[in-house]
Amino acid sequence: MFKKILIASDLSPVSDSVITCMKGFKSLGVEEVILFYALGIRHLDSLKYLIKDFVEPALIKQQNTIKAEGFNTTLEIAPGIPSEEIKRVAQEKNVSLIVVGSHGESAASHLLFRIGKVTSEVLHSHEKPLLLIRTKVTEVNDEKCVAPSCVDFKEKILYATDFSDTAHRAFDYAERIVEDGCKNVTLIHVQDKTKIDTHLKEKLEEFNRIDIERLEMLKERLVKKGATNVEIKIPYGNPTQEILNESKNGYTLIVMGSQGRGFIKELFLGSVSHNIARSADMSVLLMPALR
Repeated sequence: MFKKILIASDLSPVSDSVITCMKGFKSLGVEEVILFYALGIRHLDSLKYLIKDFVEPALIKQQNTIKAEGFNTTLEIAPGIPSEEIKRVAQEKNVSLIVVGSHGESAASHLLFRIGKVTSEVLHSHEKPLLLIRTKVTEVNDEKCVAPSCVDFKEKILYATDFSDTAHRAFDYAERIVEDGCKNVTLIHVQDKTKIDTHLKEKLEEFNRIDIERLEMLKERLVKKGATNVEIKIPYGNPTQEILNESKNGYTLIVMGSQGRGFIKELFLGSVSHNIARSADMSVLLMPALR
């Protein structure tokens, strides 16, 4: 499914944690890994080579860890701004997935700090499927440590949909994860209380009937692909909060579209998918919108 992936490293404990858990990527069909690092400078050729010599040994150590798990691995060091270079290299190398690490520590009240500046920029501009790997920061003897997030991603997935085109594209990947052996899937669509309460409350029953039929069709497709436990849920409330609430029930991966209905509005106000990516306590697989 994701034969060639790009793992973005910043040589932090978070990226070390992602790399030490490569077994989880085998469940997604990964064969080839591009280990990527951006120097974050432009037009300073002499400095570029000095920094490259400084970071390369640590990157080679990460690369050897990946190779030891049986993956064909190459190292890519780019000179420019990380988010821009990730996008460029992902296109040039035709990768099927971008992987970035994130931690659950809230360094400030703004949620941006939960996932990091570079990850946030990639989240808003990615044109390839994006896997956000959640790691956790713990304290051992008063020192902060990053706990690895080694999971079999296909053990139990939560697919969230608003029935947009991007959500349908995300479902194609959920379907392929089932083909690769996932047996447990929950399909969730949230009836948005803020949009329905004002003028459409009397139509809620009709909306539920229509959307249950839609989800039943998706369930049938998954069962035909080999899923044995497929649940359907249509809660009524705030989409972000309802999905986060459901995600606490033992899931190993959330799958959803990166942008749903009202793309331009959501780009500025913060889409449900971006809120989930920032706040979920587990890894999130996001499909980009066609632009």
